[in-house]
Amino acid sequence: MAFKFRGKEIFKPLNTGTIDSHVKCIREFVANIFFYTKDGTTIMIDAGYNYERLREKMEWIGIEPSEIQHILITHQDTDHVGAVERDSDGLFRDATLYIGEVENRYLTKEVRRKVYGGWHKLPYVEIDNRKVLLKDGQVLDIEGIKVECIMVPGHTWGHMVYLVDEAYLFTGDTIWFGPDGGRSFLNALAEDNRLSIKSLAALKELLQKRNLHPMVITGHTGWSDDMDFVFAHTDLVCNASRKQKPHDPKAPYDGYDESDDTRENARTVRLEKVLPVKC
Repeated sequence: MAFKFRGKEIFKPLNTGTIDSHVKCIREFVANIFFYTKDGTTIMIDAGYNYERLREKMEWIGIEPSEIQHILITHQDTDHVGAVERDSDGLFRDATLYIGEVENRYLTKEVRRKVYGGWHKLPYVEIDNRKVLLKDGQVLDIEGIKVECIMVPGHTWGHMVYLVDEAYLFTGDTIWFGPDGGRSFLNALAEDNRLSIKSLAALKELLQKRNLHPMVITGHTGWSDDMDFVFAHTDLVCNASRKQKPHDPKAPYDGYDESDDTRENARTVRLEKVLPVKC
């Protein structure tokens, strides 16, 4: 995968650091995991790869693995659950996982994850943590943090996004931010691209009806609070086989090169939102 996407300007992860007073993130190759903190409680959103530098980078942003007792899982792909898989380092062995009941069918082996138009089957994922299974529209109170669970199937059959305190929307692999705005995530990795597009449009409509304008935080392409940018192309999907246009000078040539992700920057530089690229 590292070579397949080089030069395509597909993956544009945030570096490790701080977005604002509530949200911090860690970069793991082309993916981000996030931490939301309020009143002394920290919730982790997604668990990344089985990544050997996770403990190190958590120290950069001042979070101990033992602090993490709650992990929201958007979906079960291994770049989002690796740190809680059975063969991981077990940093979060005692944490409770929150995952959609439909998505959990992958973990029970009732359903097999497929990509590339259904032609390629991914290995089953095995997790031993305690799980809380979620329904679409369910609202949780996790130690005073409000979490609304919104199902957005397409990338996977049970993908969830999480609206936290009605101010932060963690979207996993629902939205891809391109140079001219958001669209559905990579076509090659979706179970059903038409369903992904339908889900993205429905998410936009839900937020509009409730007059919500959260910070939208993606798993691979940064964050934005500009709703026009976020939902610029709800009828389109990112074509992962082509180099993106217009050219984005901030997009890394090789997203797996982490040489610019440093302890110093993690502690001193705020992570800015994505801006549109002018043609």
